[in-house]
Amino acid sequence: MVLVPRGCMMADRRQAHGAGPPLAGTPPRDLHEKTRKDTEDTDVPSKKALIRRPGPRLAEGLVTHVEREDVDVDLAVEQWEAYAQALRAHGWETVEVEPADDCPDAVFVEDAVVVFRNVALITRPGAESRRGETAGVEEAVARLGCSVNWIWEPGTLDGGDVLKVGDTVYVGRGGRTNAAGVQQLRAAFEPLGARVVAVPVSRVLHLKSAVTALPDGTVIGHIPKVDRPSLFPRFLSVPEESGAHVVLLGGDRLLMAASAPRTADLLTDLGFEVVVVDISEFEKLEGCVTCLSVRLRELYA
Repeated sequence: MVLVPRGCMMADRRQAHGAGPPLAGTPPRDLHEKTRKDTEDTDVPSKKALIRRPGPRLAEGLVTHVEREDVDVDLAVEQWEAYAQALRAHGWETVEVEPADDCPDAVFVEDAVVVFRNVALITRPGAESRRGETAGVEEAVARLGCSVNWIWEPGTLDGGDVLKVGDTVYVGRGGRTNAAGVQQLRAAFEPLGARVVAVPVSRVLHLKSAVTALPDGTVIGHIPKVDRPSLFPRFLSVPEESGAHVVLLGGDRLLMAASAPRTADLLTDLGFEVVVVDISEFEKLEGCVTCLSVRLRELYA
């Protein structure tokens, strides 16, 4: 585990920044093959994962689409440590961002940054109370060699609203991400070769609360939570809401929550190797396996 210390070299910049059917269509064969190629271990120049330890105020985290439940912070820390160990066990170097104990939701580190190729776009979270989470993440990605850019007012963007499938970047437009945020993300990433597609989100907190993608580019989701499954060239319906959330560990290995056993069986039957972790305390706060880390696959030494 690498601990990234917090400094003040970017204080001025931070201050300014603060101001349907189971299958729908089939992608072209070359796109399908390229997407899988991008996820194979031999084609991943880096396997670093940003993580951030839960703070003592975790139980105060925001909830929007679920009823508030009591959160066992000690159990959450144990679950977070097991999550981080699962990443390391499958070849990922975990880079621990300095804790932000005054920010209850800071453990959901994915919301603070979006990375495409070697460019890190520091977000401006849609919930004002979460904007203090970005400073430590900004320093972490800068120390790793990323080129850093920012979302500026009036734009808002949460990283959980961004799903990358090959060179296509789907952006959820909903409660936490606004039109200006989508526009700024497009301006940052399209010159790098990204194709940015805006997707409506109204039934869940973030786009990746509804859908993620398998190594072959197939988008998976639980139909009742997906606004427009027809927007994805290839879509597979899964039987559980939390089954829509997978982290690509490399090759055909998938990290997913223990709360979706039927989906795990389905994906295993399809030939994937499923790695299960218990994140029940984070699920009480609308968290999932994707938002507990930022996987950096295209960093070159």
